[in-house]
Amino acid sequence: MGNVKNGKSMKKNKPVNLEQAVKTRYAQGAKIREEALCCPTSYDPRYLKVIPQEILEKDYGCGDPSRYLKEGDAVLDLGSGGGKICYIASQIVGPKGKVIGVDFNPTMLALARKYQKEVGARIGWHNVEFLRGRIQDLRTNLDALDQSLQKTPICSVEDYLTMQESLPHSQLVPDDSIDVIVSNCVLNLVRPEDKRGLFSEMYRVLKNGGRVAISDIVSDEDVPEKLQQDTKLWSGCISGAFQEKAFLKAFEEAGFYGIKIEKFDERPWQIVKGIEFRSMTITAYKGTKGPGLERNQAVIYKGPWKQVTDDNGSTLKRGVRTAVGDKTYQTYSQKPYQNDFILVPPAKDIPRSKAKPFGCCRADERDPRQTKAKSSEKTTKLQSSCTGGSCC
Repeated sequence: MGNVKNGKSMKKNKPVNLEQAVKTRYAQGAKIREEALCCPTSYDPRYLKVIPQEILEKDYGCGDPSRYLKEGDAVLDLGSGGGKICYIASQIVGPKGKVIGVDFNPTMLALARKYQKEVGARIGWHNVEFLRGRIQDLRTNLDALDQSLQKTPICSVEDYLTMQESLPHSQLVPDDSIDVIVSNCVLNLVRPEDKRGLFSEMYRVLKNGGRVAISDIVSDEDVPEKLQQDTKLWSGCISGAFQEKAFLKAFEEAGFYGIKIEKFDERPWQIVKGIEFRSMTITAYKGTKGPGLERNQAVIYKGPWKQVTDDNGSTLKRGVRTAVGDKTYQTYSQKPYQNDFILVPPAKDIPRSKAKPFGCCRADERDPRQTKAKSSEKTTKLQSSCTGGSCC
């Protein structure tokens, strides 16, 4: 019986099962196309010719993260659905690359796998596999778990412990194994309590220097609790959307750097209760591990801004030879920074084995004589602006 208040029976609110709502709606969407699950997106027509019409008709997304891939990449598609992005990615990365699609929905996976051999034959190579898992838990292989449970149903704690021991110990997606993660309008479908784990898992499976290209729906205002409890809005990629700033902040907190907004739709896809929901695509990178080493290197920020602050919290002034550690030096020599800095190597190389630690979050001006090996004078202190982050 419900609670009684002022003589009236009050029913308790039934918990909302967001994950089940998403599973049910997308299972239906794998059978019959639902227009409300996607917003207009254009793809390179060259890559669509080999993909069956059934997949194209039942594809739901809000962007095209595949355009940020390159030949030879090992790609992970989070929430791969009917497999469209995976089959596009297969053509881009070529026979030396590989593509893994992870999805939780058996009906969507069945659609993707239905044409796997046929599409591979059309492309000319077979480098795509589809795995069942939850994108916030890329360790657990749900197909393997399901098979284990069918063989040995769980009726007690002992059964549960035995089942755990019998499962394969290999992870669904191993640590440091992926060059680039893509996702198309899926992160917003993950329950709020699982979103932090989702970003941690992305960081875990990427190689050092690996990157993400994520297209998703964001909101210009925070979505109120009442809308978040609406299963139709949630499964429709609306009420689970990240607020714009929170979306970028989630990547920062997980340890990503070089975060960049690649696409931001001028017009909202939908407006609900005055809140605008639109598509955004971002790219970001996983930092290199290890300590920062002093090897007498410097970088010069080209501009156009008078100064910028990097993801380690160090301020770099335009035109100034700024002292950096080797890890930062190597980072700035690559995407997404390579066009923004002039690299100033030392005249005499200092081997890593002999290099001393570089101070964390320094922003010192490097004396030109030091890079020319004519002086060992200390560099001039410019600014201490450490705001967190890792040593450089």
